[in-house]
Amino acid sequence: MTKPTEDDPKGLSRRPAAFSLEPEVSGNAANVKRTVETPRRKPQSFDTEIVLTPDEDDPFLNPTLAAPDDAIAIPRRPGFSFGKVALSALGILLSLAFGLWTDQLIRDLFSRADWLGYTALAVLAIGILAVLAIVIRETAGMMRLAAVQTIKTEADTAMAETRPARAKALVARLCTLLEANPETAKGRATLKAAEDDIIDAPHLIELAERELLAPLDRRARALILGASKRVSVVTAVSPRALVDILYVLYESAKLVRAMAELYGGRPGTLGMIRLMTDVLAHLAVTGSIAVGDSILQQLIGHGLASKLSARLGEGVVNGMMTARIGIAAMDLCRPLSFRALKRPGIGDFASDLAPNITGR
Repeated sequence: MTKPTEDDPKGLSRRPAAFSLEPEVSGNAANVKRTVETPRRKPQSFDTEIVLTPDEDDPFLNPTLAAPDDAIAIPRRPGFSFGKVALSALGILLSLAFGLWTDQLIRDLFSRADWLGYTALAVLAIGILAVLAIVIRETAGMMRLAAVQTIKTEADTAMAETRPARAKALVARLCTLLEANPETAKGRATLKAAEDDIIDAPHLIELAERELLAPLDRRARALILGASKRVSVVTAVSPRALVDILYVLYESAKLVRAMAELYGGRPGTLGMIRLMTDVLAHLAVTGSIAVGDSILQQLIGHGLASKLSARLGEGVVNGMMTARIGIAAMDLCRPLSFRALKRPGIGDFASDLAPNITGR
Protein backbone atom coordinates (compact mmCIF):
# COMPACT_ATOMS: atom_id res chain seq x y z
CA MET A 1 0.00 0.00 0.00
CA THR A 2 1.12 3.52 -0.79
CA LYS A 3 0.29 6.75 0.90
CA PRO A 4 -3.08 8.33 -0.13
CA THR A 5 -2.79 11.28 -2.52
CA GLU A 6 -5.20 13.61 -4.27
CA ASP A 7 -5.17 11.44 -7.45
CA ASP A 8 -5.29 8.19 -5.44
CA PRO A 9 -7.13 8.86 -2.15
CA LYS A 10 -7.22 5.14 -1.15
CA GLY A 11 -3.54 4.50 -1.91
CA LEU A 12 -4.16 1.54 -4.26
CA SER A 13 -1.63 2.40 -7.03
CA ARG A 14 1.96 1.16 -6.82
CA ARG A 15 5.10 2.77 -8.10
CA PRO A 16 7.09 0.82 -10.72
CA ALA A 17 10.04 -1.15 -9.35
CA ALA A 18 12.79 -3.51 -10.62
CA PHE A 19 13.13 -7.12 -9.42
CA SER A 20 15.86 -9.74 -9.94
CA LEU A 21 14.76 -13.28 -10.77
CA GLU A 22 16.57 -15.96 -8.85
CA PRO A 23 16.56 -19.68 -9.82
CA GLU A 24 13.89 -21.60 -7.96
CA VAL A 25 15.01 -24.40 -5.66
CA SER A 26 12.44 -27.09 -4.90
CA GLY A 27 13.52 -29.69 -2.39
CA ASN A 28 16.49 -31.22 -4.24
CA ALA A 29 19.52 -29.33 -5.59
CA ALA A 30 19.36 -31.39 -8.81
CA ASN A 31 16.23 -29.47 -9.84
CA VAL A 32 18.00 -26.13 -9.78
CA LYS A 33 18.18 -24.55 -13.28
CA ARG A 34 21.70 -23.65 -14.17
CA THR A 35 23.13 -21.93 -17.18
CA VAL A 36 25.76 -24.07 -18.90
CA GLU A 37 28.34 -22.02 -20.73
CA THR A 38 29.72 -23.43 -24.00
CA PRO A 39 33.51 -23.35 -24.04
CA ARG A 40 34.91 -21.13 -26.78
CA ARG A 41 37.18 -22.65 -29.43
CA LYS A 42 40.58 -21.08 -29.89
CA PRO A 43 41.28 -19.74 -33.41
CA GLN A 44 43.20 -22.20 -35.54
CA SER A 45 44.87 -22.15 -38.94
CA PHE A 46 44.18 -24.79 -41.59
CA ASP A 47 46.56 -26.06 -44.26
CA THR A 48 43.76 -27.06 -46.66
CA GLU A 49 44.48 -25.79 -50.18
CA ILE A 50 41.63 -23.80 -51.68
CA VAL A 51 41.17 -24.43 -55.41
CA LEU A 52 39.11 -21.91 -57.36
CA THR A 53 37.03 -23.10 -60.29
CA PRO A 54 38.12 -21.44 -63.56
CA ASP A 55 35.55 -19.20 -65.17
CA GLU A 56 35.34 -21.38 -68.27
CA ASP A 57 34.46 -24.41 -66.10
CA ASP A 58 31.92 -22.62 -63.92
CA PRO A 59 28.35 -23.52 -65.04
CA PHE A 60 27.02 -20.31 -63.46
CA LEU A 61 29.33 -18.15 -65.58
CA ASN A 62 29.33 -20.39 -68.65
CA PRO A 63 25.72 -21.28 -69.58
CA THR A 64 26.81 -23.81 -72.19
CA LEU A 65 27.98 -26.15 -69.42
CA ALA A 66 24.63 -26.10 -67.67
CA ALA A 67 22.52 -26.33 -70.85
CA PRO A 68 24.15 -28.63 -73.43
CA ASP A 69 21.12 -28.39 -75.71
CA ASP A 70 21.75 -24.65 -76.11
CA ALA A 71 25.48 -25.00 -76.72
CA ILE A 72 26.83 -22.51 -79.22
CA ALA A 73 27.42 -23.98 -82.67
CA ILE A 74 30.97 -23.56 -83.94
CA PRO A 75 31.94 -24.16 -87.59
CA ARG A 76 34.26 -27.06 -88.17
CA ARG A 77 37.76 -26.28 -89.33
CA PRO A 78 38.67 -27.82 -92.69
CA GLY A 79 41.42 -30.38 -92.38
CA PHE A 80 43.14 -33.12 -94.28
CA SER A 81 40.97 -36.08 -95.20
CA PHE A 82 41.69 -39.15 -97.30
CA GLY A 83 38.10 -39.07 -98.48
CA LYS A 84 38.66 -35.64 -100.02
CA VAL A 85 41.84 -36.88 -101.72
CA ALA A 86 40.00 -39.89 -103.13
CA LEU A 87 37.12 -37.76 -104.42
CA SER A 88 39.54 -35.30 -106.02
CA ALA A 89 41.45 -38.10 -107.77
CA LEU A 90 38.27 -39.72 -109.05
CA GLY A 91 36.98 -36.33 -110.19
CA ILE A 92 40.13 -35.67 -112.21
CA LEU A 93 39.95 -39.15 -113.74
CA LEU A 94 36.31 -38.70 -114.73
CA SER A 95 37.10 -35.28 -116.20
CA LEU A 96 39.84 -36.77 -118.37
CA ALA A 97 37.49 -39.55 -119.49
CA PHE A 98 34.77 -37.01 -120.32
CA GLY A 99 37.31 -34.91 -122.26
CA LEU A 100 38.44 -37.89 -124.35
CA TRP A 101 34.84 -38.89 -125.03
CA THR A 102 33.94 -35.30 -126.06
CA ASP A 103 36.97 -35.07 -128.36
CA GLN A 104 36.09 -38.35 -130.06
CA LEU A 105 32.44 -37.28 -130.40
CA ILE A 106 33.34 -33.97 -132.07
CA ARG A 107 35.77 -35.73 -134.46
CA ASP A 108 33.05 -38.18 -135.46
CA LEU A 109 30.57 -35.34 -136.06
CA PHE A 110 33.07 -33.46 -138.22
CA SER A 111 33.65 -36.61 -140.24
CA ARG A 112 29.93 -36.82 -140.93
CA ALA A 113 29.26 -33.14 -141.61
CA ASP A 114 31.03 -29.89 -140.82
CA TRP A 115 27.92 -28.18 -139.48
CA LEU A 116 27.42 -30.97 -136.96
CA GLY A 117 30.97 -30.49 -135.71
CA TYR A 118 30.60 -26.73 -135.37
CA THR A 119 27.28 -27.19 -133.59
CA ALA A 120 28.93 -29.54 -131.12
CA LEU A 121 31.74 -27.03 -130.54
CA ALA A 122 29.22 -24.25 -129.88
CA VAL A 123 27.29 -26.41 -127.44
CA LEU A 124 30.55 -27.36 -125.70
CA ALA A 125 31.56 -23.69 -125.40
CA ILE A 126 28.19 -22.79 -123.88
CA GLY A 127 28.51 -25.64 -121.41
CA ILE A 128 32.03 -24.57 -120.40
CA LEU A 129 30.87 -20.97 -119.85
CA ALA A 130 27.97 -22.19 -117.73
CA VAL A 131 30.30 -24.33 -115.62
CA LEU A 132 32.64 -21.36 -115.14
CA ALA A 133 29.70 -19.21 -114.02
CA ILE A 134 28.69 -21.89 -111.51
CA VAL A 135 32.26 -22.14 -110.21
CA ILE A 136 32.48 -18.36 -109.81
CA ARG A 137 29.14 -18.23 -108.02
CA GLU A 138 30.04 -21.04 -105.65
CA THR A 139 33.45 -19.53 -104.97
CA ALA A 140 31.88 -16.16 -104.20
CA GLY A 141 29.41 -17.83 -101.84
CA MET A 142 32.18 -19.66 -100.01
CA MET A 143 34.19 -16.44 -99.77
CA ARG A 144 31.23 -14.60 -98.24
CA LEU A 145 30.81 -17.33 -95.63
CA ALA A 146 34.54 -17.20 -94.92
CA ALA A 147 34.33 -13.41 -94.55
CA VAL A 148 31.61 -13.78 -91.91
CA GLN A 149 33.70 -16.26 -89.93
CA THR A 150 36.80 -14.07 -90.29
CA ILE A 151 34.97 -11.07 -88.84
CA LYS A 152 33.72 -13.17 -85.93
CA THR A 153 37.23 -14.47 -85.20
CA GLU A 154 38.93 -11.08 -85.49
CA ALA A 155 36.34 -9.47 -83.22
CA ASP A 156 37.66 -11.48 -80.25
CA THR A 157 41.20 -10.28 -80.98
CA ALA A 158 40.14 -6.66 -81.52
CA MET A 159 38.31 -6.50 -78.18
CA ALA A 160 41.51 -7.43 -76.34
CA GLU A 161 43.50 -4.52 -77.80
CA THR A 162 43.72 -1.07 -76.23
CA ARG A 163 43.86 0.85 -79.49
CA PRO A 164 40.61 1.08 -81.45
CA ALA A 165 42.22 0.99 -84.91
CA ARG A 166 41.53 -2.69 -85.53
CA ALA A 167 38.03 -2.41 -84.04
CA LYS A 168 37.19 0.50 -86.36
CA ALA A 169 38.44 -1.43 -89.39
CA LEU A 170 36.41 -4.44 -88.27
CA VAL A 171 33.24 -2.37 -87.86
CA ALA A 172 33.79 -0.85 -91.31
CA ARG A 173 34.04 -4.34 -92.84
CA LEU A 174 30.89 -5.37 -90.99
CA CYS A 175 29.02 -2.34 -92.36
CA THR A 176 30.19 -3.23 -95.86
CA LEU A 177 28.99 -6.80 -95.40
CA LEU A 178 25.52 -5.68 -94.27
CA GLU A 179 25.08 -2.61 -96.46
CA ALA A 180 22.74 -4.47 -98.82
CA ASN A 181 20.24 -4.98 -95.99
CA PRO A 182 17.99 -1.92 -95.52
CA GLU A 183 17.30 -2.83 -91.89
CA THR A 184 20.88 -1.87 -91.00
CA ALA A 185 20.73 1.63 -92.52
CA LYS A 186 19.92 3.34 -89.20
CA GLY A 187 22.61 1.41 -87.36
CA ARG A 188 25.23 2.25 -90.00
CA ALA A 189 24.35 5.94 -89.72
CA THR A 190 24.67 5.79 -85.92
CA LEU A 191 28.06 4.12 -86.13
CA LYS A 192 29.23 6.64 -88.71
CA ALA A 193 28.27 9.51 -86.42
CA ALA A 194 29.91 7.98 -83.34
CA GLU A 195 33.08 6.54 -84.88
CA ASP A 196 35.26 9.39 -83.54
CA ASP A 197 33.59 9.55 -80.11
CA ILE A 198 34.30 5.99 -78.95
CA ILE A 199 37.92 5.13 -78.27
CA ASP A 200 37.33 1.87 -76.39
CA ALA A 201 37.46 -1.15 -78.72
CA PRO A 202 35.06 -3.40 -76.75
CA HIS A 203 32.47 -0.63 -76.49
CA LEU A 204 32.72 0.07 -80.22
CA ILE A 205 32.17 -3.58 -81.15
CA GLU A 206 29.29 -3.90 -78.67
CA LEU A 207 27.71 -0.76 -80.11
CA ALA A 208 28.04 -2.25 -83.60
CA GLU A 209 26.36 -5.43 -82.37
CA ARG A 210 23.44 -3.53 -80.85
CA GLU A 211 22.93 -1.15 -83.76
CA LEU A 212 23.54 -3.51 -86.69
CA LEU A 213 22.58 -6.95 -85.47
CA ALA A 214 19.68 -6.23 -83.09
CA PRO A 215 17.10 -5.76 -85.91
CA LEU A 216 18.53 -8.78 -87.74
CA ASP A 217 18.29 -10.88 -84.58
CA ARG A 218 14.60 -9.99 -84.21
CA ARG A 219 13.98 -11.03 -87.78
CA ALA A 220 15.97 -14.23 -87.25
CA ARG A 221 13.78 -15.10 -84.25
CA ALA A 222 10.70 -14.55 -86.39
CA LEU A 223 12.12 -16.84 -89.10
CA ILE A 224 12.87 -19.58 -86.58
CA LEU A 225 9.46 -19.30 -84.94
CA GLY A 226 7.62 -19.32 -88.28
CA ALA A 227 9.47 -22.39 -89.54
CA SER A 228 8.94 -24.20 -86.21
CA LYS A 229 5.21 -23.50 -86.23
CA ARG A 230 4.81 -24.71 -89.80
CA VAL A 231 6.72 -27.89 -89.08
CA SER A 232 4.72 -28.47 -85.89
CA VAL A 233 1.36 -28.09 -87.64
CA VAL A 234 2.22 -30.02 -90.81
CA THR A 235 3.80 -32.97 -89.02
CA ALA A 236 0.90 -33.13 -86.57
CA VAL A 237 -1.69 -33.56 -89.36
CA SER A 238 0.33 -35.44 -91.99
CA PRO A 239 -0.66 -39.11 -92.40
CA ARG A 240 2.78 -40.49 -93.30
CA ALA A 241 6.13 -40.41 -91.51
CA LEU A 242 7.92 -39.96 -94.86
CA VAL A 243 6.02 -36.71 -95.39
CA ASP A 244 7.17 -35.54 -91.96
CA ILE A 245 10.81 -36.25 -92.74
CA LEU A 246 10.73 -34.60 -96.16
CA TYR A 247 8.94 -31.51 -94.87
CA VAL A 248 11.33 -31.12 -91.92
CA LEU A 249 14.31 -31.35 -94.30
CA TYR A 250 12.72 -28.81 -96.64
CA GLU A 251 11.97 -26.30 -93.88
CA SER A 252 15.38 -26.80 -92.29
CA ALA A 253 17.25 -26.15 -95.54
CA LYS A 254 15.05 -23.15 -96.24
CA LEU A 255 15.65 -21.79 -92.74
CA VAL A 256 19.42 -22.21 -92.93
CA ARG A 257 19.57 -20.42 -96.29
CA ALA A 258 17.36 -17.59 -95.04
CA MET A 259 19.55 -17.22 -91.96
CA ALA A 260 22.73 -17.04 -94.05
CA GLU A 261 21.23 -14.47 -96.41
CA LEU A 262 19.96 -12.40 -93.49
CA TYR A 263 23.44 -12.00 -92.00
CA GLY A 264 25.14 -11.30 -95.33
CA GLY A 265 26.41 -14.79 -96.19
CA ARG A 266 24.31 -15.60 -99.31
CA PRO A 267 25.83 -19.07 -99.86
CA GLY A 268 25.67 -21.13 -103.01
CA THR A 269 24.97 -24.83 -103.25
CA LEU A 270 28.33 -25.89 -101.82
CA GLY A 271 28.03 -23.30 -99.07
CA MET A 272 24.58 -24.60 -98.16
CA ILE A 273 25.91 -28.15 -97.98
CA ARG A 274 28.71 -26.92 -95.73
CA LEU A 275 26.30 -25.07 -93.43
CA MET A 276 23.88 -27.98 -93.21
CA THR A 277 26.78 -30.31 -92.42
CA ASP A 278 27.96 -28.03 -89.60
CA VAL A 279 24.43 -27.71 -88.20
CA LEU A 280 23.84 -31.46 -88.24
CA ALA A 281 27.26 -32.08 -86.70
CA HIS A 282 26.43 -29.65 -83.89
CA LEU A 283 23.07 -31.30 -83.24
CA ALA A 284 24.67 -34.74 -83.23
CA VAL A 285 27.35 -33.66 -80.74
CA THR A 286 24.90 -32.02 -78.33
CA GLY A 287 22.40 -34.88 -78.63
CA SER A 288 19.65 -32.53 -79.84
CA ILE A 289 18.89 -34.63 -82.90
CA ALA A 290 17.16 -37.27 -80.80
CA VAL A 291 13.40 -37.20 -81.17
CA GLY A 292 11.21 -38.62 -78.44
CA ASP A 293 8.94 -38.03 -75.51
CA SER A 294 11.86 -36.93 -73.32
CA ILE A 295 12.18 -33.67 -75.25
CA LEU A 296 8.64 -32.73 -74.36
CA GLN A 297 9.23 -33.66 -70.74
CA GLN A 298 12.33 -31.50 -70.71
CA LEU A 299 10.65 -28.46 -72.23
CA ILE A 300 7.09 -28.65 -70.99
CA GLY A 301 7.29 -30.67 -67.79
CA HIS A 302 7.63 -34.26 -66.68
CA GLY A 303 4.53 -36.34 -67.27
CA LEU A 304 2.63 -33.83 -69.41
CA ALA A 305 3.88 -35.35 -72.64
CA SER A 306 2.12 -38.59 -71.82
CA LYS A 307 -1.18 -36.70 -71.60
CA LEU A 308 -0.87 -35.33 -75.12
CA SER A 309 -2.06 -37.09 -78.21
CA ALA A 310 0.65 -38.89 -80.17
CA ARG A 311 0.36 -36.70 -83.26
CA LEU A 312 0.39 -33.44 -81.30
CA GLY A 313 3.43 -34.63 -79.37
CA GLU A 314 5.27 -35.47 -82.59
CA GLY A 315 4.40 -32.06 -83.99
CA VAL A 316 5.77 -30.23 -80.95
CA VAL A 317 8.93 -32.37 -80.97
CA ASN A 318 9.58 -31.68 -84.65
CA GLY A 319 8.90 -27.98 -84.11
CA MET A 320 11.41 -27.86 -81.27
CA MET A 321 14.00 -29.68 -83.35
CA THR A 322 13.50 -27.14 -86.13
CA ALA A 323 13.99 -24.35 -83.59
CA ARG A 324 17.26 -25.96 -82.51
CA ILE A 325 18.38 -26.10 -86.15
CA GLY A 326 17.54 -22.41 -86.53
CA ILE A 327 19.47 -21.45 -83.39
CA ALA A 328 22.50 -23.42 -84.56
CA ALA A 329 22.30 -21.76 -87.99
CA MET A 330 22.05 -18.38 -86.24
CA ASP A 331 25.27 -19.12 -84.35
CA LEU A 332 27.06 -20.15 -87.54
CA CYS A 333 25.87 -17.30 -89.76
CA ARG A 334 26.00 -14.38 -87.31
CA PRO A 335 29.10 -12.22 -87.97
CA LEU A 336 29.57 -11.38 -84.25
CA SER A 337 29.25 -13.54 -81.18
CA PHE A 338 26.57 -12.73 -78.62
CA ARG A 339 27.99 -10.24 -76.10
CA ALA A 340 25.87 -7.12 -75.79
CA LEU A 341 22.67 -8.96 -76.78
CA LYS A 342 21.08 -12.04 -75.27
CA ARG A 343 21.40 -15.24 -77.23
CA PRO A 344 18.04 -16.95 -77.84
CA GLY A 345 17.55 -20.39 -76.33
CA ILE A 346 15.23 -23.28 -77.00
CA GLY A 347 13.05 -22.22 -74.07
CA ASP A 348 12.20 -18.94 -75.81
CA PHE A 349 10.15 -20.83 -78.39
CA ALA A 350 8.46 -23.37 -76.09
CA SER A 351 5.60 -21.08 -75.04
CA ASP A 352 4.89 -20.11 -78.66
CA LEU A 353 4.77 -23.68 -79.93
CA ALA A 354 2.72 -25.06 -77.02
CA PRO A 355 1.05 -22.07 -75.27
CA ASN A 356 -1.86 -24.05 -73.88
CA ILE A 357 0.46 -26.59 -72.29
CA THR A 358 3.03 -24.28 -70.75
CA GLY A 359 0.36 -21.89 -69.55
CA ARG A 360 2.17 -18.80 -70.82
